[in-house]
Amino acid sequence: MLQSLFGLFYLSALSQFVTLTGTQAECPIKLKPQSVVVEYGSSVSVDCSTDVTHDGIGWEAAVGSVPLTRDKLVTWRVSNLRKWDIRPVCNINYNKEQCSTLLPVTIYKIPDNVSINTLNRPMTEGSRYEFQCDIVNVAPVKSLIVKWFRGETEVYSETFNDTIKTPVNQTSTIGFIVDRDDDGAQYRCEAELELGADGPQPPLKVTSKPFQITVLYSPKRIKVVDIIKKTNGEVTLNCTEPANPPATYSWSSEHLTGPINSSVLSTSTLGNYMCTATNPLSTLTRMFIVMNFAGSLHAFMGYLIFIPLLVALGIVM
Repeated sequence: MLQSLFGLFYLSALSQFVTLTGTQAECPIKLKPQSVVVEYGSSVSVDCSTDVTHDGIGWEAAVGSVPLTRDKLVTWRVSNLRKWDIRPVCNINYNKEQCSTLLPVTIYKIPDNVSINTLNRPMTEGSRYEFQCDIVNVAPVKSLIVKWFRGETEVYSETFNDTIKTPVNQTSTIGFIVDRDDDGAQYRCEAELELGADGPQPPLKVTSKPFQITVLYSPKRIKVVDIIKKTNGEVTLNCTEPANPPATYSWSSEHLTGPINSSVLSTSTLGNYMCTATNPLSTLTRMFIVMNFAGSLHAFMGYLIFIPLLVALGIVM
């Protein structure tokens, strides 16, 4: 008997719930537009209308409320919207009940500033560094996309899950190992607000100033030994090695009478010439052997015998 009474009570409650839900689902009002995206401090207006006979229709909101009226259309209007967490609701008294529809409102604010910061400058080849993009005073952060560019190529993007509606300062970090090809490269970060179909099109973007990086790198060993064939006149020995800071050069040979500090040497004398390229990061030595192949095969054989000596000296590695 008790179970039967409980069953009747449950069915009665369920019936009332279904009736109420059905009434709410059929609330005879229309919002135009159905949702809004508005910049902080800008104006906004939305119409709430009905085609049925009612006992009152109006807007309930923290700003811009409209009292119940017998009109067919009421407008929620704010000339300077500065309340972040606002939830305007259009109410209607209809069929002896009140139903309502919530207006989704997204308030956005473009960043005050976007900039790249790094504590490491200049940088050294082969080391890992991090760049930080600082986005100041942006909302809503869940609509923010931060994109990183090297030149015109996008190399990284980041989104955020924070649901806070008010402006925040947000950061995005990118890390990578630099090499000599990065020297002089320009990086920038871009803050984009993707606010959907109701938002500005194309999406709003604020871009940092280009950040040009400087990479320090040592002279790179292109060749260890150069065999230069001499025919007539002078030959040019070019010891130029890419480096940052630029390398300084010195030459040594029994055929030289004084110091030479250029990366290029001209000579008409057969023999061995050693060039040293130095910058604060490294020192490299390069051997030039000027030979007359047409004159003697013994010179070439002598070079082959000379290789172990170069190895012992650490020139050939």
